[in-house]
Amino acid sequence: MSTRSRAAIGVAYVVATFLAFPHVVGSGEIDLGLVFAWLSPALLLLAVWGLPPLAAARVGFLASWAAHTAILHWIYVVTVRYGAAPVVVGVIAPPLLALYMALPMALFCAGFVWWRERRPGTLFAAAALWVLVEYSRHWLLTGFPWALIGYAQHRNPALLGLASLTGVLGLSFATVLGGAVLAAAARRDRSLFREAVAASLLLGGLLVVGGLRFAATDPDEGPRISVAVLQGNVPQDQKWSPGRLYETLASYADLTRRAVAEGAQVVVFPETAVAAPAEAMPPVLSELKALARETGAALVVGTVGLERGDPLDPQPPKLFDSALILGPSGERVDRYDKTHLVPFGEYLPLRALLGRFIRAIATGSAGQDVTPGERVRRVDLPLPQGPEGPPEGGSGVLPAGVPICYELIFPDRVRRFVGDGGGVLLGITNDAWYGRTGAPLQFLAMTAMRSAENGVWTARAANTGVSAFIDRRGRVRERTGLLERGYLVSEVPVLPQEAPRTFYTENGDWIVAVCGLWIGGLWLAGGLLRRSRA
Repeated sequence: MSTRSRAAIGVAYVVATFLAFPHVVGSGEIDLGLVFAWLSPALLLLAVWGLPPLAAARVGFLASWAAHTAILHWIYVVTVRYGAAPVVVGVIAPPLLALYMALPMALFCAGFVWWRERRPGTLFAAAALWVLVEYSRHWLLTGFPWALIGYAQHRNPALLGLASLTGVLGLSFATVLGGAVLAAAARRDRSLFREAVAASLLLGGLLVVGGLRFAATDPDEGPRISVAVLQGNVPQDQKWSPGRLYETLASYADLTRRAVAEGAQVVVFPETAVAAPAEAMPPVLSELKALARETGAALVVGTVGLERGDPLDPQPPKLFDSALILGPSGERVDRYDKTHLVPFGEYLPLRALLGRFIRAIATGSAGQDVTPGERVRRVDLPLPQGPEGPPEGGSGVLPAGVPICYELIFPDRVRRFVGDGGGVLLGITNDAWYGRTGAPLQFLAMTAMRSAENGVWTARAANTGVSAFIDRRGRVRERTGLLERGYLVSEVPVLPQEAPRTFYTENGDWIVAVCGLWIGGLWLAGGLLRRSRA
């Protein structure tokens, strides 16, 4: 294959990868993952097929770097428009962050071509190696698993049905296996004919199993609770203004009253809807408690948590990104603190080394770090009681997980909410940072995958959108638009605590171990085969 042909295929990979994920186009949206999810890995494999490992790594790095720079274009909005950084910082931020995604893909490409020349099971190895590479992005440098190829299949029922067994990485495995078959067919490689048939049969089996699981009757057992999600649409550049605090609070109070008038028993505010330490400000806390008493609803309020230490301690109080839980009688029930923080957004890594530099280029980024919460856990919300008592099959308490923003992109962290007894996810986030870009839509797709993985409904409250109700199969049932003020109310089935959890909730990312063993087995088989031939 000529250098020009490889370059053309590499460009096609960049375009296909970009289009595999949802984006905003003008006033509309596009989501073409059902087609481009398969083409993306196929084109990458074609671009490096037949190259030496070092050259394949170079091509894979450049192609992946360009593709993910395009996907992460919204980082410019975060850094420049709302982070007050110079334009040059906004320009270089997306390609810098894309390096984090490109380096593992370079290793994947080198591993693939090396395997193709020396070991059997090339197509299966490609899918397994891809899973291992994507899994590294869940934890490497605290993790940033954005735009995994499995998320591009969030509208594919046949694969979405696999999520409760394998998690999103299982969808990535199936997608790359299909892409590898397409690449082998395009290469017309006769030596891979039998392997391509076997891979196609496995992929067909996965699609059948996933499709049957998705289509199976879902009784939505358990009590139904009327939940409201609020979308205040407060601009990010005004959100933290002290002069807007009570105006914002009044806006959310109005939305709460309207939602409760439609029957809401639980009202969920977005992340930091109250952009101040509510518990440390008696007037603010009093207004929230009065709102709960007035409406008779349980409130989940995104706010800032604050903990003061010893009065003699010179250290400043600890700040948390928190969800404050108020009962229908206005009592403070609980506060959940976000456990996985955003690097450079909520804390500065290597502060002693980078603090002065970051302070010079991004106003506000080098302030006090947010403190992570102790652990992922469920919260128990007391529900309003009518004359007839709690709803049929209910206990008067809603056990829920309240993942906050960044936590929602980490599958293993979210499954712990459900494993701890959460029967529903009340996700809160502030996507105003992203503006009118594809990032909120991509984040919504990841949130929907969390529902599919754990078999629970999710009520998602986002400041500027997208707020939504997602069923336990990962289907978005209702949603708002971007950058609009409003609310949604829905009857949400709650998974009983005694009900069995999904295989994924119970076992996590077991598929990573299977892929590792698969690679090891193929490696040994190839070595034995070479020895026998010798």
